[in-house]
Amino acid sequence: MKISKKDVEHVANLARLHLDEQEKENYTKQLNSILEYMEKLNLLDTEDVPPTSHVIPLKNVFREDKVRDSLSNEEVLANAPDAEDGYFKVPKIIE
Repeated sequence: MKISKKDVEHVANLARLHLDEQEKENYTKQLNSILEYMEKLNLLDTEDVPPTSHVIPLKNVFREDKVRDSLSNEEVLANAPDAEDGYFKVPKIIE
């Protein structure tokens, strides 16, 4: 499959991009180069290769949940820049 300059112009129009003639030529060559490489990859025998979503086996590592005491209200507000009546005090944003 080859990409034509007309295809590049069409996609640029859909993306609302203004490309000059040199850019259209460059993108046409680059996209065709990518497609040629993909054709080479399509020739590889992948019959015995299982489908994967990631090449490295990953798993989430979670720490064990442990019940422990919560911080007191005084401890939580100890480093607050401003507090009032047991709550964080912040500047009013909406008037």
